[in-house]
Amino acid sequence: MKISELSQRTGVPVASIKYFRRQGLLPAGRATAATLAEYGEEHVQRLRLIKALTTLGGLSIAATRDVLAAVDQADSTDGTLKAISYALPVPVAQAPAGDEERETEAEAAAEADAADLIAAMDWQVPDDSPHVHGLTTVLRELRRLDANYRLDRLAAYGELARSIARLDLERAADFDDSPALAEQAVIVLALSGPVLELLRRLAQEDQVRRRMEARESADS
Repeated sequence: MKISELSQRTGVPVASIKYFRRQGLLPAGRATAATLAEYGEEHVQRLRLIKALTTLGGLSIAATRDVLAAVDQADSTDGTLKAISYALPVPVAQAPAGDEERETEAEAAAEADAADLIAAMDWQVPDDSPHVHGLTTVLRELRRLDANYRLDRLAAYGELARSIARLDLERAADFDDSPALAEQAVIVLALSGPVLELLRRLAQEDQVRRRMEARESADS
């Protein structure tokens, strides 16, 4: 197909396709003339993945190039999932500047809490995982706010997260070829957070309403 047809198939403007090609995100088409090239289904799939990474995943062009390189080099489903998971932004709390000595103490305590929680869940994750760092940052902020959180309660949320992760991987297991798997993984990993948060809030709204109705019934 010509570049104009590729644009129609994917919804990506011709100018953007040329830009992605210049940036090394999209392979060149097969040259048919000095200024013409033919594109195939592999270009359609790659463009869909680029769109998923940059729009749903919110990645920069540089980060998208890195994850595409990692996906291309991955030799397994797990390798593809890891490459995309590590490339997506990690939700972390932004800590305000404070006393350096207290910050160091708070960081050490949060690191210990994160390590204890991960050990309690028996999760096999490397210490340099960006998600371990993100968890440490959030736990540090909870300490700063004196939220009085308990690790056993966080572990209950961890069990829910484990079940969700299993569902995510079961969905990804249905995709054997790398481009389709990568695209599906971006959708699952990038959208699962907002969807789960909305479902959680809807469930909370439901529970609040039920409790209010129960109290009103008890008072009447």
